[in-house]
Amino acid sequence: MNFEHIDNPLLELFILAIPIACVAWTVTHEEVFREPRMYFVRKSQNSPQLFARKFFYLFTCEYCFSHYVTILFLLITNFRLLFDDWRGYVISGFALVWIANVYMSLYAMIKVDIKKDRVITKREENLVKQEQENNTHGH
Repeated sequence: MNFEHIDNPLLELFILAIPIACVAWTVTHEEVFREPRMYFVRKSQNSPQLFARKFFYLFTCEYCFSHYVTILFLLITNFRLLFDDWRGYVISGFALVWIANVYMSLYAMIKVDIKKDRVITKREENLVKQEQENNTHGH
C-alpha cells in the first residue's frame, strides 16, 4: 500500500499539522532548546535594532515560529488546498498554522492539567505521610 499521497486533503491537513506543531512547540518550549531559546529571548529584548529584536523573537513564540515551520513543510511536501497554484500554498499555509496552533493549545492545556494533578497528588501524599508519622509518634 502506498501512503505517499492520501486522497483526502482535509485528512492531510490534520496529519501534516502534527509535525509542524511538534517542531514549533519543541523549539519554543522544551528543555532541549532552553539555552538557544534564552539567547534568543535576550537578543529579542536587548538588540538595538528593531529588525534584530523581531527576528530573534520569532524563535521564542510558538505561533510565530509555526509559520516558518509550515513554510518548510510546504516546501518539503508540496501540499496545497483548494487550488493547484500559488493560491493553494497560501490557503494551506494559513490552514496548517491554524490547526498546528490548535494542537499546541490543546497540548498546553493537557500539560497544565497533568502538572496540576501531580501537585495535588504530591500534596495528598505528604498529608498522608504526615498523618502516619503523627499516628506513629502518638502511640
